[in-house]
Amino acid sequence: MIHSTAIYEGDRSELDDSVQIHEHTVIRRGVKLGRKVIIHPFVVIGEGVTLGEGVEVFPGAVIGKEPKGSGATSRLPHFERKIRIGDNTSIGPHSVIFYDVEIGQHTLVGDGASIREECRVGDFCIISRYVTLNYNARVGHRSKLMDFTHITGNSWVGNDVFISIHVSTTNDNTMGKEGYREDRMIGPRIEDGALIGAGASLLPSVRIGAEAVVGSGSVVTKDVPPGTVVMGIPAKPVRTR
Repeated sequence: MIHSTAIYEGDRSELDDSVQIHEHTVIRRGVKLGRKVIIHPFVVIGEGVTLGEGVEVFPGAVIGKEPKGSGATSRLPHFERKIRIGDNTSIGPHSVIFYDVEIGQHTLVGDGASIREECRVGDFCIISRYVTLNYNARVGHRSKLMDFTHITGNSWVGNDVFISIHVSTTNDNTMGKEGYREDRMIGPRIEDGALIGAGASLLPSVRIGAEAVVGSGSVVTKDVPPGTVVMGIPAKPVRTR
C-alpha cells in the first residue's frame, strides 16, 4: 500500500504487497524495503537505505541525513551514503539517523533519538528517547541506553550494558580549544555487563571494566577495574561485586 500523497521514487514492482507507505512520506531512489515494513506519515528516507523485514518507522523520522561541516565545526565529516537497519527494528517518531549507520535486528530507537555517521548498534538494543550517539560510536548486543543519555564520538559500549538516564560522556579534555585531532578524541570504553547509574559523567578515554558499576551522579576520572563498584565525585571504589 502506497498512499496517494506519498513520494516513492523506486520501482513499485519490487515492493512486497505487505509493505505500507503512509501519507506525505518521501522515499528516494535506491531504497530497499523488506516484507511487512511499515512507514508512517511524514517520514523521509534518503537513497541507499536498506530496511529489513518487519521494520516500522514512526511519524516524522528522518533516515539518511547527510552530515555537514558548516564551518563552525572543526571536524570534517566522512561517511558512506548507506544505512542498514535489521529485521523487526522500530524507529521512533522524529528520530534522525545519519548516513553510514548500521543497526541490528529487534532493536528499539526511541522518540527523538539521534544517531550520527559511522555508528554501529547491535541486536536487541534499546536506544531510548532523545539519546544521542555521536560519530563513530559502537554499541554491542542487548545493551540499553536510557533517556537523554549522550554517547560521545569514538566511544565503545559492549554487550549487555545498562546505561541509565541523563548519563554524559566526553572525548576531549581541551574542550575544543585545540581543534579536532582524531588521535586525541577518545570517548569512554564501557565493557560487557557494566552498569552506569543515572546522571553519571564519564570523562575522556576512561575504561569501565566488565561487570563494574558506576553509582548515580558519579564523575569518573580514572579507569574502573572489572567488577568494581565506584561512587562519588571523583568516583572511588567502594566495594567489589
